[in-house]
Amino acid sequence: MDALTSIREETLKKLGGASNEAEIEQLRVQVLGRKGELTAILRSMGQLSPGERPAFGQKVNALREEIEGALTQKSAAIESAQKGARIKAETLDISAPGEALPAGAAHPLMSTMEKIVKTFVNMGFRVEEGPEIELDHFNFELLNIPKNHPARDAQDTLYFSENILLRTHTSPVQARTMLGQKPPIRIICPGRVYRADELDLTHSPAFIQCEGLVVDEGITMADLKGTLAVFAREVFGESVQVRFRPSFFPFTEPSAEVDVSCPACGGSGENCRVCKGTGWVEVLGSGMVNPRVLELCGIDSTKYTGFAFGIGVERAAMLKYNVPDMRLFYENDSRFLAQFSKGRL
Repeated sequence: MDALTSIREETLKKLGGASNEAEIEQLRVQVLGRKGELTAILRSMGQLSPGERPAFGQKVNALREEIEGALTQKSAAIESAQKGARIKAETLDISAPGEALPAGAAHPLMSTMEKIVKTFVNMGFRVEEGPEIELDHFNFELLNIPKNHPARDAQDTLYFSENILLRTHTSPVQARTMLGQKPPIRIICPGRVYRADELDLTHSPAFIQCEGLVVDEGITMADLKGTLAVFAREVFGESVQVRFRPSFFPFTEPSAEVDVSCPACGGSGENCRVCKGTGWVEVLGSGMVNPRVLELCGIDSTKYTGFAFGIGVERAAMLKYNVPDMRLFYENDSRFLAQFSKGRL
């Protein structure tokens, strides 16, 4: 009797600690198998008297049934737990809160371009766009850039053929507008342009321009200066100063480079690497529309005058955000871009 009690207690103890089917099966073989503990006890019944054997046999069989039932119950419990865990892992809980994704933000070049465009739209300009693959006729000829002009050199311009190229500025949009519309004209032309430049701190073979054009009766250099002064204050701050320096462009006469007081040092120039101690930085080119350009586009230059300007968006963004290397805008490094989006990337 002591042996049966010991087998029962030891078996139930091990069964309570079993955690998988393999452990249960191992216990089944150990106790109930052909060479198991209960089988060995049954074989020892020959040592008992004929009167003791029936009662002993009944107790052994009762213990076998109890252990078999306990093994089956434990196996069912483990299978149910595994099934529940699998269902939980594979089921989508639609009531559970979702994982928060990082919010994006406008690229600094796009936000700068939008700011520039919005500034001129608020002054009454209309946005016009044109093709990036352009004809020589619109990109050069109508802008008073003759065949022997250096800008037509293959080292400066990306050609598909003699007469088809990637536009080098958005000025062709101005020419197309003047051909299709009579004055008054007041447009801003944002878009990507292409030149055969090596990529470095301040140059790229592809970049963004925003050019503007105004043509009407009585337009003067004073209108140009006033318009660009408003632009500078809106983009670089109310305290910025503007100056004009004489320059040359084939499609404007007179022409001027436009500088603003350095945003980095406030115009003082003291120990400033941005303006190199001058207190001024160049931001765009401008001028009065050359009368020959007006005539080439079918506009009476004796009646109408106009002004035009071109802004490099990368240049404006570099000054606005104090970025020393243009290439940073195109590398898509989230650590750099997050600085302009309040950490939302």
